[in-house]
Amino acid sequence: MLIGYCRVSTLDQQAGYEAQLRDLQSVGCEKVFSEQVSSVNARRVELERAIEFVREGDTLVVTRLDRLARSVADWCQIVAQLEAKNVGLRILNINVDTTTPTGRLMLNMLGSIAQFERELMLERQREGIAKAKAEHKFKGRAPTARRKTSDVVSMHQAGKKPTEIAVALGVGRSSVYRILAEAA
Repeated sequence: MLIGYCRVSTLDQQAGYEAQLRDLQSVGCEKVFSEQVSSVNARRVELERAIEFVREGDTLVVTRLDRLARSVADWCQIVAQLEAKNVGLRILNINVDTTTPTGRLMLNMLGSIAQFERELMLERQREGIAKAKAEHKFKGRAPTARRKTSDVVSMHQAGKKPTEIAVALGVGRSSVYRILAEAA
């Protein structure tokens, strides 16, 4: 059974939404899960439902890879979920179908290329951070718990337990213990 999934980020993308639905129906998708939600921060409920719905031997069909996954890690996770259920993946615009040996090869090649690009990006990022540190421009993330040292110490002196202090200040319990040990 062919199961379709389509997604657009905003309600303003009606033409793209309708085009995806049309393309999925034209290849024979018997059921289509669709949603209008950004893939960046929002939970994709219909994608979750589609992955839950598919059964062994089915194929999940999408029009483009970016309609399915928000990142390489997300894409790998989705593919792993489908493979665990013996479900194929078909991506229409690049003509990849993992139910065929060639499709699986192409998917693995795409994954390898994406991983390679990600590693290159991380390498450039590390180089940029090293350069910024050498020029004393990189400060890193500000420690959140250490800014509350005086509050931690005063609350502890007032008889509060570390767990209560952590909850009240919104910091980790281990941070409270570390601050108290340093203050002692």
